[in-house]
Amino acid sequence: MERPVAWTKVKNDEPINAFAEDYKAFLDRSKTERECVSTSVELAESAGFVNLKTVLRNGQKLKAGDRVYRNWMNKSFMAFIVGSRPIEEGMNILGAHIDSPRIDVKQNPLYEDAGLAYLDTHYYGGIKKYQWVAMPLALHGVVVRKDGTRIPVIVGEDAGDPVFCISDLLPHLSQEQMEKKAAKMIEGEALNLLIGGRPIAKEENDKDKKDKKPVTENIVALLRDRYGMEEEDFLSAELEIVPAGQARDLGFDRSMILGYGHDDRCCAYPSLRALTDFSGVPAYTLCCILTDKEEIGSVGATGMASHFFENVTAELIACLGKTDDLTLRRALLESRMLSSDVSAGFDPEYASAFEKKNAAYLGRGICFNKFTGSRGKSGSNDANAEYIALIRRIMDDAEVCFQTAELGRVDLGGGGTIAFLCSKYGMNVIDSGIPVLSMHAPWEVISKVDLYEGYRCYNAFLTGAEPLEN
Repeated sequence: MERPVAWTKVKNDEPINAFAEDYKAFLDRSKTERECVSTSVELAESAGFVNLKTVLRNGQKLKAGDRVYRNWMNKSFMAFIVGSRPIEEGMNILGAHIDSPRIDVKQNPLYEDAGLAYLDTHYYGGIKKYQWVAMPLALHGVVVRKDGTRIPVIVGEDAGDPVFCISDLLPHLSQEQMEKKAAKMIEGEALNLLIGGRPIAKEENDKDKKDKKPVTENIVALLRDRYGMEEEDFLSAELEIVPAGQARDLGFDRSMILGYGHDDRCCAYPSLRALTDFSGVPAYTLCCILTDKEEIGSVGATGMASHFFENVTAELIACLGKTDDLTLRRALLESRMLSSDVSAGFDPEYASAFEKKNAAYLGRGICFNKFTGSRGKSGSNDANAEYIALIRRIMDDAEVCFQTAELGRVDLGGGGTIAFLCSKYGMNVIDSGIPVLSMHAPWEVISKVDLYEGYRCYNAFLTGAEPLEN
């Protein structure tokens, strides 16, 4: 039962290429979860969405067709279009995460050794540490001073910017290193960012003063001059180290995109676009959730395991004139959701890691995973057959190219998404997403046609999903 190649059904490349260009621009502007939220707010407001906090502050009531969004701590984002049917009949929800594997700067990071200045780091999410050395890196994030002033930081992306790197050992001296297992070739504490090597210039009358950290002193002076920050301001900073450079077309045929953060922004962007591009009044309330912290278990106040989704939905319901808890419970219970996260694309160079009949292939459209988890489906949502049948009908009616897959062969693969956290409300949820090569590497690969079929899938789901009997 082999699924057709989506490219063979394409009659006009223009919509695919135009959407890919928009996506690449989004990817370049959104290398951190904060940047994703900022870009999402701009996109939502340009499509007529209003901040839900403003609605609540003004005591306004919402009606069918109204569009609202909620920025949650600048790390997660939700947007709604109110439907004509009672919200107790559930919502059609698109959910994705906007955090990606990276390297974070520690709170007390700055140090100097052998005339070189570094930032000490702690990696975030599942990475192969050896992939991050000897390549140009950029620094993104925010510094918040004690007075509350926010200082945005992006260094390494513009043509005139410096870049940074994590050094590696030369082959001539790496015999011992090469004997180690790949997981130990580069230790976590060795992922330190090289940021400078020039000592501060001294005045003539200061030459007799012995400064043991002249390069660090120079870095601190540069930071003070450019950003108005002191070394102690690192304590309240969130700085992320990501690959420097733009997303690019891949292949002579330009059929693919090489970029940082496809996992999971290649699902987040088409999900949000499907919502913001929707016109008119939907039958059921529509929702898009872009959440943080999925790569480390969806924990914390901005992860899906927190109550922000439930709380914001309660606020929305209050603006519809209902404040009882039962309405909220019914709305969540009756909802339908696509938990959109990437799938491992079949790579013929590593074929033994997959089971070919149940693998996701680049170029065959959006991928549905009945279950994720690992080793006996542990930690999985495992969607029911009735819901999958509904999804099949919606996709076929809209002529969306789709496929089904598992994440690697049994007892080898597995992974988690936000699906099981949303299914705790009793709603129907299934994992869906774009196949990716080199997942969690600094540079990942997707197919343009899969990206566009994902967008078409999300559009079809928003308008076609209906309640199922529980």
